[in-house]
Amino acid sequence: MAPINANPGVPNLPYFTPQHVVSPGTPNLNATAQRIPTLFTPLTIRSTTLRNRIQVAPMCQYSTASHGPQIGALTDYHIATLGHYALKGASLVFIEATGVQPHGRISPNCPGLWSDAQIPALRRVSDFIKSQGAASGIQLAHAGRKASTAAPWAAMRSPGRKISMRATADVGGWPGDVVGPMGGEAWTWDGKASIDERGGFWAPRALSEGEIGELVRDWARAAERAVKAGVNVIEIHAAHGYLLHQFLSPISNQRTDRYGGSFENRTRLLVEIVQAIRTVMPATMPLFLRISATEWMEETELGRKFGSWDVESSIRLAKILPGLGVDLLDVSSGGNHPDQTILMYNSKDYQTRIASRIRSEIKKAGLQLFIGAVGLITEAEQARDILEEGGAAGLGDVNVEIEKEARAAVEMTEPRDGREPMADVVLVARQFMREPEWVLKVAWQLGVDVAWPNQFLRVRFPKL
Repeated sequence: MAPINANPGVPNLPYFTPQHVVSPGTPNLNATAQRIPTLFTPLTIRSTTLRNRIQVAPMCQYSTASHGPQIGALTDYHIATLGHYALKGASLVFIEATGVQPHGRISPNCPGLWSDAQIPALRRVSDFIKSQGAASGIQLAHAGRKASTAAPWAAMRSPGRKISMRATADVGGWPGDVVGPMGGEAWTWDGKASIDERGGFWAPRALSEGEIGELVRDWARAAERAVKAGVNVIEIHAAHGYLLHQFLSPISNQRTDRYGGSFENRTRLLVEIVQAIRTVMPATMPLFLRISATEWMEETELGRKFGSWDVESSIRLAKILPGLGVDLLDVSSGGNHPDQTILMYNSKDYQTRIASRIRSEIKKAGLQLFIGAVGLITEAEQARDILEEGGAAGLGDVNVEIEKEARAAVEMTEPRDGREPMADVVLVARQFMREPEWVLKVAWQLGVDVAWPNQFLRVRFPKL
């Protein structure tokens, strides 16, 4: 045992960072007498134990080099941002959508893992996240027909302040190598031709079956690199209109080969990728999958004509995932077509209710699959709007805001009145960017005495 006056460092790192007395975001030893909400209890998935149920969702940062020897490699920026979320108590910190192929990135400045040269930078970020007591995760992705676009702040500088802007070859883009299930000018994401200055996306070319086979192998190779980098969790990105979602949807996938048409054919690529990744991962390592549980196209002309990917499709998919080795389904929605009938960033609790329904169906089927819910903050905003007389609280009423967010987080993960919880974990994105200490604030509001980072003990919140 180390002397009581020692300040030991985390072992096996090439630099010194103190070993926390108690992992931040977990209840202190003297808090065991109090009733701890499920939100702040550990969760073990295979051999990985998460210190609480609050995770940092992947968030695009457009902050890697677009060319040269450091192309696609994570940087100190990612340690500064992702590391801070880990330091302040999040249980699992995801690294943003990471391209398994160079042309699979969303933008030239998105990270990639198609080369062994990108492993050391990933290992450095992952090691720091883990040194603060969190688990590290990476989301492997391919943008498909939404690839080769510019960083959003570049788009906002363009004439007309576009939401999306095409990245041309002179800034590292690949306009001639954007791919999808279908090809041609009719298949741009926004429906505008590549020469139309109002458009923000390139026309894709259709992947051949041979290219699809290579894509599956590249997804597995990227997963192998993530394992070598010491990442704890891998997530497959099949949501938000990116390539795998494009294959799942009968609106964006009208192929006539074995990868299009029926549900089995449209899910074939995803199934093959899951199987390929699971074979190169340790059996002890968790595998997550993010989907858009609905693309909100059921009531559109396209949806009525071709069908769409909806909640029933997601339930059907969810029931086959445990047999494939997927451990957690991360439930989001939307993003595959501009005609979607809901604006997901302006809505309230729709995603958490969908997650709850999928979880219920999985339980009824006697299957084991953890469910992650996103949209927590919009859920909290709805609770605030309902409960606060006169609508939203003022900006200065921070305690009220956090109290509503804390209540929403607890209600999602807590069984009540004999009912199952809505989800097993909550994934929070933008709120962490606003408040990296969000986990600590929620615990404080709930009256849960959780550990703080050693270096921040002097400024911890007083007990309520």
